[in-house]
Amino acid sequence: MGEILTFEPTAEQFGVLWKYLQLPNVTDVDYNGRELWITDLRRGRYRAKEQLTEEFIHTFTHNISNCVNKQFNHANKILEADTKELRISIIHDSVTASGISICIRKSPCMVRNSIARMLAEGYVPEEMLKLLVNCVRVGMNFVFGGEPGAGKTECAKFFMQFIPKSERVITIEDSYEIHYGEINPGADAVELRVGAGFDYTDAIKASLRQNPKWLVLSEARSVEVLSLLEQWSTGVSGFTTIHLDDVRKLPDRIQNMLSDSKDAWRMENRIYRYVDVGILIRCVRQPDGKIRRYIDQLCFYSREGKENCIYMLVEDGEVVSREFPPAIRKRFARAGIEDPFACAEWEKYVKEGK
Repeated sequence: MGEILTFEPTAEQFGVLWKYLQLPNVTDVDYNGRELWITDLRRGRYRAKEQLTEEFIHTFTHNISNCVNKQFNHANKILEADTKELRISIIHDSVTASGISICIRKSPCMVRNSIARMLAEGYVPEEMLKLLVNCVRVGMNFVFGGEPGAGKTECAKFFMQFIPKSERVITIEDSYEIHYGEINPGADAVELRVGAGFDYTDAIKASLRQNPKWLVLSEARSVEVLSLLEQWSTGVSGFTTIHLDDVRKLPDRIQNMLSDSKDAWRMENRIYRYVDVGILIRCVRQPDGKIRRYIDQLCFYSREGKENCIYMLVEDGEVVSREFPPAIRKRFARAGIEDPFACAEWEKYVKEGK
């Protein structure tokens, strides 16, 4: 497997970009060859006033290439690098019309969401938030959908806090963004990173021999989703994220990822059988210019006899039903949860700042 190098960033290396990366609500710093654009959780996406000089761009790309011991030139047109909390992607100007393109994604070792914040900002109705916490406690399989930048990973990181620390969690990522072990100190965690010679499918299959209780795939993009569902079918619980605009489209979205039509045909029933909870995160700009993120849709998937069913509980951010699939009710009952919309440890969680 190819060696994956990371480095410790400094203000000197990042220059004018550094001050934006230090802002707590900034998630992305992007340069398109002409202008610098910032993505902020509160302000949304805006153009920075600074103009980056050719000298700065040359120095910056040179510093990054040296840090990870990679060449960046006409022959090596893509430069990628990681720090503990930053993912850096740079494209050479020999293949762009506007100049060197730089994208820096920030994934801090923290959970931005909290119960108090979610309720205050109308992220999700309280009864549904309690329901989802109970779904984690029961060990259900979650898929978090949404457009790029909607906040899928942040939502997943929030709910992962409620996994008992004694239950082994294996995370699989191409760039460390979840930081499960650091966010949940004392938890039994194994964090895998895929790369050359060790792809997502390899990592998922290897995980099964590591005694996981939970298998977390940072993002389902391609044929690895087949291996993920196979592992979930063994009783392993899990989380993953996916680009999606409606939870009802999840089966079609997953089937379209598969190159083998036979696998796609068989996949639909597996999705309804092994995916329990579907969540769609929506990100919108409000009239005052601020950004709001919220759970737009929430559903349960269920395979009942020979029928595939979707139970919608939240639509357009509003509760539309409280009906569960029979199999989901049984799982709550077996776990001793009489009322799925109530959480016995709720006050404890709030006091702990979750």
